[in-house]
Amino acid sequence: MKKLIALVLALVLCLSCFAFTASAEVADVKLGVILLHDENSTYDLNFINGVNEAVAALGLTEDQVIMKRNIPESNECYDAALDLVDEGCTLIFANSFGHETYLLQAAKECPEVQFCHATGTMAHTEKLDNFHNAFAAIYEGRYLAGIAAGMKLNEIKANGQLKGEKPLMGYVGAFTYAEVISGYTSFYLGAKSVCPDVQMKVMFTGSWYDEMEEKNAAQALIDAGCDLISQHADSMGAPTACENAGIPNVSYNGSTVASCPNTFIVSSRINWAPYFQYIVNQAAAGEKIDTDWTGTIASGSVVLTDVNEAAAAAGTVEAIADAKAKLEKAEIKVFDTATEGFITVGGEALTTYTADVDTDLNFTPDTEAVADGYFHESEYRSAPYFDVKIDGIELLNSAF
Repeated sequence: MKKLIALVLALVLCLSCFAFTASAEVADVKLGVILLHDENSTYDLNFINGVNEAVAALGLTEDQVIMKRNIPESNECYDAALDLVDEGCTLIFANSFGHETYLLQAAKECPEVQFCHATGTMAHTEKLDNFHNAFAAIYEGRYLAGIAAGMKLNEIKANGQLKGEKPLMGYVGAFTYAEVISGYTSFYLGAKSVCPDVQMKVMFTGSWYDEMEEKNAAQALIDAGCDLISQHADSMGAPTACENAGIPNVSYNGSTVASCPNTFIVSSRINWAPYFQYIVNQAAAGEKIDTDWTGTIASGSVVLTDVNEAAAAAGTVEAIADAKAKLEKAEIKVFDTATEGFITVGGEALTTYTADVDTDLNFTPDTEAVADGYFHESEYRSAPYFDVKIDGIELLNSAF
């Protein structure tokens, strides 16, 4: 018995020493975060929450994290990165697509510091040891959110409340980037999986965050006869327009139920906490950070808010849970090209597509992305590259 007690005490002491060592290593990391906007942007707030969650989980102190807010996609990003280096940051993260070239410049000048960037495309071609891209398979979350939308449209149709002959969704997008196209297409396909005759109209704003433009775009879509609105833009503009008009809304990057209790259904988002924990732990241990990291719904990096059952159709929670389980087991492929009529272009099945994966200045398509009955989104590069214009989706403007 005494031997057993001694063994347990020794094991506890060993684990305590290990914990102290790990904590000491993490204590050497100082994280700098460059944000395009601030807490008023749902997009940036999602990153801020991810940082704070990771900080709490890792036991980082307040002086180990510096956040620089409202840093535009300009040389100010480069300056901010160098400021963070001067302030002792050993790990620097930037959160917007347009930050990438400026962050890369800083990485080349500061090889002793690790630089990580969300939504970018250049890490796997630049091949710098200290420059990394990250994103998540958010198209999985948008597909699930689309199921919630499709079920709501079915309910509206059953109640004889459609504005037109067929269910029609509207979508407020920022730019005509692949990230936005991938997002609205996966949302549409989720809706189509339960509401086969759904159609969608998309309006772009030319900005990631412009509350008035997003509100106006949502209102224009409502005026065009849309029965439900979703978005890939970062303000409360579109949800507010929907609440004012009594139009169901599927938002992005977080719940808007507090402000839109009558119309908010559900929201999908990337959970950045696992990535922040990962890069801090890797940096602390002196281990390599993945050049191009992709989180998934199975890894907890793609999540949905609670469904607002006051606005959602009956059975929505169960339908999302069922589809989520199938996505995790790869029994569902979001960009399914094998099922007849699910994805068509000009009335024809999508059997081949050369995507722009190894991005150059001319955005030259370089990689076959359709194989084994589906489009392999975010498997060859973390940032989305699905930019196919499929049937059933009408672009009302495309100047951006």
